[in-house]
Amino acid sequence: MTSDPTCSKIRKVPSRRRGPELLIVGLLLVLFLAGVAGLAAATGWKETAAQIARLTGAQIALLLALSLVNYLMRSLRWHVFARRLGLPLSPAQSLRHYLGGFAMSVTPGRVGELVRMRWLSRETGWAVERTAPLALVDRASDLAVMALILALAVSLAAGGMGGGFAVAVVALVVAYAATRPSLIVAVVSLGYRLTGRLPRLFARARIAARSMHLFSHPSVLAAAFALGFAGWFAEGFAFHLLLGWMGAGIDLWKAVGIFVFATLAGGLTGTPGGVGGAEAAMIALLTLEGVPMEVSVPATAVIRVTTLWFALALGIAAFPLAEKFSTRGRDALENR
Repeated sequence: MTSDPTCSKIRKVPSRRRGPELLIVGLLLVLFLAGVAGLAAATGWKETAAQIARLTGAQIALLLALSLVNYLMRSLRWHVFARRLGLPLSPAQSLRHYLGGFAMSVTPGRVGELVRMRWLSRETGWAVERTAPLALVDRASDLAVMALILALAVSLAAGGMGGGFAVAVVALVVAYAATRPSLIVAVVSLGYRLTGRLPRLFARARIAARSMHLFSHPSVLAAAFALGFAGWFAEGFAFHLLLGWMGAGIDLWKAVGIFVFATLAGGLTGTPGGVGGAEAAMIALLTLEGVPMEVSVPATAVIRVTTLWFALALGIAAFPLAEKFSTRGRDALENR
C-alpha cells in the first residue's frame, strides 16, 4: 500500500520528543508550585495549610469526579465531530485520543495536542488536512461554550461581574471567526500572497478550512453545545463547592464566572496550560469579592490541581495506550 506523504510526515514525529515534553511538564509543575508557595508564604503557611487540611478525601474525590465529567463530555463531543467529518472511529478510540492529547496540554499554545492528528492518521490513513478541522472546531467550541457560560454568569451572578461581558464577547467573536470556512480560506490565501512560500502547506490549510462547513448542521451544533456546557459547568460547580467548603460563600454563578473567566484569561496569556495567568486572575477576582488571601490562594491551588494537573495526569496515563493502538492501526493499514 502506498502511504500518503502527509501521513508519512505525521508518522515520523519521533517518540523521543516525549522526554522533552515531560520535562516541560515537570518544570511547569515546579514553577506552579513555587508560585503558589510564594503566595502562601505571603499569607502565612499555617493559614494556607489549615484551609487545605479542612478538605476531606470525599471532597477531593468529588472535585476530581466533576473534572472527569468535563473531560468525558468533551471526549464525546470530539467523537460527534469526528463522526460528522466521516472518520470511522469508535467511542473508545475517540476517548483514547482525546484523553491522550491532554498529556501535551501544557505545551506552548497547546500545539502538542495535535498529536491526536497523528493517531488519527495512523488508525484511519487520513491525511492531516482532512483531520485538522477537528482540532480547530474543538477549540472553537470550547471558546463559544465558555463565552456563553460567562455571559450567563454576568447576567445571573449576584452583584454582576465587571469586565466579564467584554471577555465573553471577544471569545464569541473568535469562536465564530474560527468556524467560518470562507473567512479562514481568505486568511490563508492572504497569508500565501504575502509570503509566497510553502505552497503545499497553504494548500492543505485551504483544504482543511473548507471542511469546516460540515460542523454547522443544527443537530451537530446543539449536541456540541450541550456536551460542552455540561462539561465546563461541572468544573465551575466544583469551584463553587470548594469555596463553600473553605468558608467563602460565593454565589454559584459568580463562582462559575470567576472560574471560566480565569481559564480564558490564562489561555490568552499564551503560557502552556495558562499557568500563571489563570491563577493570577482567579486570585485577583476572588480578592475583589472580599475573599481573603488565606482562602483564595489554597482554593486556587486546589482547583488547578484537580482540573489542569488532573487532566495532565490522565493524559500521561492514556498516552502510551494511544501510541500502542495507533501503531497497531498503522501496521494493519500497511499490511492490507
